[in-house]
Amino acid sequence: MTRLIRELLAGLARLITGARAVVGISDEPAKRSVLDLPPQMILYANHTSHLDFVTIWSVVPHRIRDRLRPIAAGDYWGSGLKRWLASNILNAYLVDRGRGSGEDARSSSRPQDQLGDMLAILDAGDSLLIFPEGTRGDGSEVARFHSGLYRLAQERPEVAVVPVALSNLGRMLPKGAVVPVPHLVTATFLDPIRISEGESRAEFLERARAAISTVVKEAEEA
Repeated sequence: MTRLIRELLAGLARLITGARAVVGISDEPAKRSVLDLPPQMILYANHTSHLDFVTIWSVVPHRIRDRLRPIAAGDYWGSGLKRWLASNILNAYLVDRGRGSGEDARSSSRPQDQLGDMLAILDAGDSLLIFPEGTRGDGSEVARFHSGLYRLAQERPEVAVVPVALSNLGRMLPKGAVVPVPHLVTATFLDPIRISEGESRAEFLERARAAISTVVKEAEEA
């Protein structure tokens, strides 16, 4: 029953957002698809809307969707039906920022607990979806990344770190909006990145940010 609800919700999300997935920006991307994505990944994306993680979740194949753990804000997804959907259908790990979690083992508020829990998720064979900016922007530019992405890549170098550039979600559901405005949304999955030998935390985070920022700027100018 859970699988059926997931597939129905994924289809509904794609219908609402008009979401499409693009894999790569070179090397004949038309011949590549989400079916070619690694079985386990640390996905990271720019953050412009509460629909961000649902959109990415909806466009990956079900073999990845079933093992994908999006990191989501408990203060938005943290009560009632939304919390049930996030924890049981979307399989999210809820971060209750600035307060204790208390009621759900899938949530945490302390940064060290969050990192430990995310490493445990990877060790269980699941994938992660994180938003390193930490807060939503307006979609026109990608803000400075927090250090969590670097820590994950450093602690689990064997797991592919895959950038995902989201385009048009900020226009579709701007900050403060409740009703989506029709826009075709694109999730561009880029080539995996790794920490280079001798690369500092700041250098890696800027390179990770720039990978997404380039695609976002091109979409804004199109």
